Amino acid sequence: MTKIVAISDTHGFLPQIPECDLLLICGDFTPVHNHSIGYQKLWLNTIFRSWLKLLPAKKIIGIAGNHDLIFQDAAPEVPNLPWIYLQDSYTEYEGLKIYGTPHQPWFKNWAFNLYEGDLIQKWALIPSDTDILIVHGPPQGYGDMAPRINTQGYENTGSPGLLARIKEIRPKLVCFGHIHEGRGIFNLDGTILANCTVVDGQYKNVYKPMEFIL
Repeated sequence: MTKIVAISDTHGFLPQIPECDLLLICGDFTPVHNHSIGYQKLWLNTIFRSWLKLLPAKKIIGIAGNHDLIFQDAAPEVPNLPWIYLQDSYTEYEGLKIYGTPHQPWFKNWAFNLYEGDLIQKWALIPSDTDILIVHGPPQGYGDMAPRINTQGYENTGSPGLLARIKEIRPKLVCFGHIHEGRGIFNLDGTILANCTVVDGQYKNVYKPMEFIL
């Protein structure tokens, strides 16, 4: 049995992590108040590095999110950190195949934004034998309800292509964030879908890390 802890959208907050086998970090971990490459590099190499080194996890796996601009715009400047970073790539832990990708639907020209046609090509890269999928944005209809811009109400903002790929390959667990208002755990024909953001719509750190056993 593997104990998994998952978090997303910490935005500079460094939450207390319970002891676990795997810690999954689903993007948007850099502080939201300064998106400059120089600041993100310094923060990653000091504060974030120190936090990672103290975590009670046997293995830490992360992807970037739309706010983590250094990973897209200046990848050679990203420090070598004590974790496994996935970007359209995979790793394994105790027989579990774990795939990570940072891409999500286009919104305000942030990092790793793609339109749906290009996203479908990214989702096609996810291996069919994936057990755990780490993405930044949600699949359509699951943890993806966000406020409409300049109007009232909410709308689904997740990727329909991602949902189709999940249905096709049926991983055991899919962890994501991005949509702060969509936090929750959902079941899709036996696949656990988890929006594990730790902040709410006002970027307040109000949620605890999610825990799973596989």
